Amino acid sequence: MRALVVYCHPNPESFTASVLEVVKTKISEASVESRIEDLYGSNFDPILSRQGLAEYPNCPQNAEPVRRHVENIEWCNTLIFVYPTWWYGLPAMMKGWLERTMLPGSAFHLPEPNQKGIRPGLQHINRLAAFTTCGASFILTQIIGSPGKRTLLRGLRANCAPRTRTAFAALYSMDSSTPASRARHLARVGYKMERLLGKNPARH
Repeated sequence: MRALVVYCHPNPESFTASVLEVVKTKISEASVESRIEDLYGSNFDPILSRQGLAEYPNCPQNAEPVRRHVENIEWCNTLIFVYPTWWYGLPAMMKGWLERTMLPGSAFHLPEPNQKGIRPGLQHINRLAAFTTCGASFILTQIIGSPGKRTLLRGLRANCAPRTRTAFAALYSMDSSTPASRARHLARVGYKMERLLGKNPARH
């Protein structure tokens, strides 16, 4: 098993950073090979430029500006996202990462004369997880529709293996959380990670 963790938060002392530590601990305990992509820590540029858009459908040169990220995506079979939910969705940095790295010819394949429709390109990924925090309550998040979660666990998952195992945990009403509620959330993330990786992940 090879896990790529995509982490997105500008404050290294945030609660989201504590969630990342739990994820890393569970990966280490399971002896899973991993790579951590800290988007803010690496100063990732999330902006799709005019030139980038023009080159977007051209494979494989479209991957050159983000070659390391594309190689990490192609390397992993487990993809884990750790991020805060802002305005009910993904942080701009993470949304930009998806737009710039999930490319035609790699993450998916554009229609061709003998192949109608977009075809998935991430079928080597069979485990997908998202761990987040939300300022809004659970009820309000459901009313709005939780677009960040849908982007990852529906939109992205559609490009992964047909029976991809998923995990999700969110701490709602983050702004009124307590030490006890945050501790419970970290325990829940740990449990979800154990279930995601399986009892004997080192064999896979």
